[in-house]
Amino acid sequence: MELGIYTFGETDPRRVNDPAVAGQRLRHLLEEIELADQVGLDVYGVGEHHRPDYTVSAPAVVLAAAAARTSRIKLTSAVTVLSSDDPVRVFQDFATLDLLSNGRAEITAGRGSFIESYPLFGQDLDDYNELFTEKLALLLALRENERITWNGKHRPSIDNRGVYPRPLQQPLPVWIAVGGTPQSVVRAGTLGLPLAIAIIGGMPERFQPFVQLYREAAQQAGHDPSTLKVSINSHGFIADSTEHAVNLAFGPYIDTMGRIGRERGWPMPTRQQFDFERSPRGAMLLGSPQEVIDKILFEHELFGMDRMLIQFSVGPMPHKDVLRCIELYGTVVAPAVRKALA
Repeated sequence: MELGIYTFGETDPRRVNDPAVAGQRLRHLLEEIELADQVGLDVYGVGEHHRPDYTVSAPAVVLAAAAARTSRIKLTSAVTVLSSDDPVRVFQDFATLDLLSNGRAEITAGRGSFIESYPLFGQDLDDYNELFTEKLALLLALRENERITWNGKHRPSIDNRGVYPRPLQQPLPVWIAVGGTPQSVVRAGTLGLPLAIAIIGGMPERFQPFVQLYREAAQQAGHDPSTLKVSINSHGFIADSTEHAVNLAFGPYIDTMGRIGRERGWPMPTRQQFDFERSPRGAMLLGSPQEVIDKILFEHELFGMDRMLIQFSVGPMPHKDVLRCIELYGTVVAPAVRKALA
């Protein structure tokens, strides 16, 4: 099983108009990716957002900078908001990243849990589902064909044009990210694409039916389910002790989830909710190295997943503590999990 990290490049929402703050956060992010590579983690994902509290709106740019500072770790978006982007440009960006990284690039495509990119790039939210379906079809056609002829509703036509550069990997990996919509799960299985499931709250086992649905849809479409990969993506944090992990993560988690909750009409998060999420049956992988080892192995029993990605900075966290978290993940947690699953 591959073990990795994903981030959105969270920054202090009280200092959103200070370019120096965003620049420092991006430099810290590159140091974090470099350390993840050095300690032997398998994957680093960078997500796309168009909000003042996240610094990454162009994942391929950040990942290209990381490619120059790493040698082994896979570099993926987490996610690329394909519905509001141009699939041709997405393919070119990640093909370029693939060449720069010597074959380590991946795309994780999704519709996005935030909607700022839709009006920003002139897309109608009424076309939310149709946009993703059409643009995913074009992206998959681009990775299969050097020259493309295309007619669609939401993008100008393409008449027998070549799309360059071509990636080193054939085909360039494309994952589908879902947050719990059955139709999205079925789409991934039907297309024979690997599936990334975001589990950021509640009991993980409630997502077991989605994994089963995914594999059934793949089999019905003529794909071998045993060849299709599943990734579980969740919140978490690792420190030398449970107490230290809780003290570091609680404030940023409550602040961030509370701010997003106010935007969406969710109830305010509580300490009781936080404690449940970090408990053995909750979705969060937070605590000492042994607690996180146990949670990963528990979820592997549930899903038999091929990849586990953890978002360590749900809200802004001290850089030195994130580096220590990554170090523990790579040098303590990952070896124990690999040994247990060997």
